[in-house]
Order: sequence, then structure tokens, then C-alpha cells
Amino acid sequence: MARVAIVGAGELGGALAHKLAARDRVGSVCLIDASRGVAAGKALDIRQSGPIERFGTGVTAGPIDAVVGAGVVVVADPAAPADGEGSGDPSAEPAALVERIAGLAGSAPIVCADAAGGGLVARSVRELGIGRARIVGSAPEALAAGLRALIALEADVSPAQVAVQVLGTPPEHPVVAWSSASVAGGPLQERLSPPALARVRRLVERLWPPGPYALAAAAARVVEALVAGGSRRVFTCFVADDARRPASAPAAAVTLHAGGVGDVVEPALSPSERVLLDNALEPAP
Repeated sequence: MARVAIVGAGELGGALAHKLAARDRVGSVCLIDASRGVAAGKALDIRQSGPIERFGTGVTAGPIDAVVGAGVVVVADPAAPADGEGSGDPSAEPAALVERIAGLAGSAPIVCADAAGGGLVARSVRELGIGRARIVGSAPEALAAGLRALIALEADVSPAQVAVQVLGTPPEHPVVAWSSASVAGGPLQERLSPPALARVRRLVERLWPPGPYALAAAAARVVEALVAGGSRRVFTCFVADDARRPASAPAAAVTLHAGGVGDVVEPALSPSERVLLDNALEPAP
């Protein structure tokens, strides 16, 4: 199985390393941070939890050069420097960091796990020339999961029984495909009363930004799909839109394969939702 390199050993990076290790679906995980002591300490802590949680995925710490040979590279958040440690390459300006990663990691796909990943994805494609299919942002998947959790509470079901897509350009203009959302296989509108649906609609904007554990869980699923070389599941990710809005990377429903983004799946939208999505994707004047 492939090795995953996580650049940034902050709260998000550490949570993601633990999540990937505990699920035992990747070969190994390497935490990379300018604060090498912090990265090494978190890696050791995760390894020590392995016998308790019964997983065997190895977790180590390393320098930025450790992205060489990785199957997937994740850009997370930098750790606060420990005493006596200064900033270094992994804490550099994000676009410069991605540029260095892209040069070292060959053709490995890059996942931007932070909530601000949309801007970084767009800039990486527009300014650095990174292939649109190679780099994605996983945060919209966490937003969709938060919405599923809210709907599940209102419908008194498991979140696993809820299907809903969030598109557009969160946090400014998220577009929820309410018309095609479902609960336990039935239309959402048949499971939630109008007042309950209105409550959920009002809370969408408050779900952003997702917390570090939700972001880590979303990034872990995206990484696993990339490592596995394909998945029938559709993920919601920030993907650069070269044709219509080159300055940003809107949230889109996509399939993933070993090289990155596979197909962009056209969502089923009502006429009013289609108008909202078109407006969200219009280039800023």
C-alpha cells in the first residue's frame, strides 16, 4: 500500500495522521513540519496508540524531502514552533510550498485539507501550472457531512442514510442540491416538515468552516480513494474550473482515481438551484 505524506503537523495534520493510521488502509504515514520535534512527538504518540486501537499502520516524521515517493501528499496546517525551532520550508507561503511539493513528489496527487484549500487549489493551477486533475481540496466533503448530520437529527435517522450535495463556492455562495437530497432512499421533502427543512437551510452557512476533526475525516476518505486507485463513491471537492472561473476552485461532485480527479459529475438540480449555481460560478467583476 502507498505511503501518505502530510505536510503540516498542526491540529488538522495530527488528526489526519491519526485517522489514516487508525483506519489501516494506507501503507504508512509521514508527518512533515518545520517544527520537527512536534511532528516527531505526534508521530510517536500515534504509534503508541496502535496496540490499544489495534492498527498497524506506521507513522513517522521526516523532512520536506520525505514527499519523494509518496503516493499522495496532503497539505495540512503547520504546527506552532517548539522552543528553539524556527520556521522552515513546510511553514512557507502556501503556494510556494505546493510548488516545492509538486516538484519533489513526481506525479503524486495533492490534497489541500484546510478550509481555505479552494483558493490554494485555484492558485496552484493558475499560477504554478499544476494539472487541474492532480490537486483537489477536500473541505467541501466535510461541509456536506455536517449538513448530513443536521438533516439526520431532524429526521431521526443515521447520517449514513442521508444523501445531499453541496456545490458552488463555499463559504461565500454554497449551493445545496435540496431537490435531489434524500433520506433513507426517499425525497428529503417527504421526511422533513417545512419548518424543519427551513431550520436546516438557515444553518448551512454556520457549518463553515468545518472543525479540524471533520476536515481530517473528509481528507482521509479522499486520500484513501486516491490510494486505492479508484472509487465508485462521488466526493465533493474543490476543483479548479479553468473554463469558467479560473480565479477560483468551486466545490464539485467528482470521482477519484490514482492520478487525482476522474470525472466531474453533473448534479441533479432544480431550475432555481441551477440559477444559484450559475451565479455562484460567474467570474467576479
